[in-house]
Amino acid sequence: MNHSSRAFTIVELLVVIGVIALLLALTVPATASVRASARSASCQSNLRQLGIAATTYAVQNKEQFPAAILYEMQTQGVVTKAWDFEQHPDGTVHASALWDFSRGAENAQQCPGFEGASTFGNDRATGYNYNTTYLGAEGRFPELDERGEWRDGWSVARRGLRAAQCRKTSTTALFGEGGWKGGANKFMRAPQATVENDFMTVYAGAQAFRHTTSTHVCYLDGHVGGTCECNAGMHAQPSLLADILDFPKNGFLADDDAPYDPR
Repeated sequence: MNHSSRAFTIVELLVVIGVIALLLALTVPATASVRASARSASCQSNLRQLGIAATTYAVQNKEQFPAAILYEMQTQGVVTKAWDFEQHPDGTVHASALWDFSRGAENAQQCPGFEGASTFGNDRATGYNYNTTYLGAEGRFPELDERGEWRDGWSVARRGLRAAQCRKTSTTALFGEGGWKGGANKFMRAPQATVENDFMTVYAGAQAFRHTTSTHVCYLDGHVGGTCECNAGMHAQPSLLADILDFPKNGFLADDDAPYDPR
């Protein structure tokens, strides 16, 4: 018995194409959503590891949190010791001492939501910033004293608050996703500028709202949370917002220092 074959009509082909297009339209956003959720979960895990490293460091170092940045004069030149990486005069980059306090934390230094290069030296990974205004000590460049000897490191640093001085641990940011117009940043700044006294420095140390207009924060008590409220800061000016901050892609956790000052 012979069976006659019949070709698809144009209408049938159009129906098939339409069904395929509909399936793709439903699948692509779902896939993108899954990837975004995975990046968000990975980011929160990274921040949690950073928080563990910093608090463990403080426990073993007389309640002093890690320095945000110190400069030390060594035989070969100035060594820049930031909270995440050390930069040596020969161009080499090493993980900082902080990572001895949390196993595998060096792998957590790259934010999965940021794909650019570091805007500070030759860091191998970037994307996160650390509460420099209130918690991390910030050193000045080495200087000669009256005897001709170098003063550097902790000896010329503005000290951060000790753990015993921190009262608002559940609402104070320790680490977050750093962002300004030039990319990422590693030094989290509080918007009132009472410590730095420099609006440009402060506005270059804001948070990046990368995850569907939200940003993640690790707080002093160890928990990690997200927020969608992007604030311009109490000293907002058009030039700061446009030329430094790139608002609202980047912004502060509040217009004042409430989420940054743990006292």
